[in-house]
Amino acid sequence: MGGEDQARCNLGVVEVDSGNIDRALKHFMIAAGGGYADSLKNIKQMLMKGHATKDDYAAALEARQAYLDEIKSDQRDEAASYDERYKYYS
Repeated sequence: MGGEDQARCNLGVVEVDSGNIDRALKHFMIAAGGGYADSLKNIKQMLMKGHATKDDYAAALEARQAYLDEIKSDQRDEAASYDERYKYYS
């Protein structure tokens, strides 16, 4: 339950494939709160298919932004300016 955000997003994909839309959305929201960008894409797809609301997507965006604000530092910004691999935001 406290695992990696990419794994949480993958669980969301499995839940979507199984038809468990509410559970999938929960997994994607947790992954978004951990900063995983692909979860936002999945929630957006759910929104386009009518399985998520605009409020769900807005909450995911806010959660990801809160994560990015929390980890922001001058050292990370400097590293990102030297090499794209160190870019922690998209």
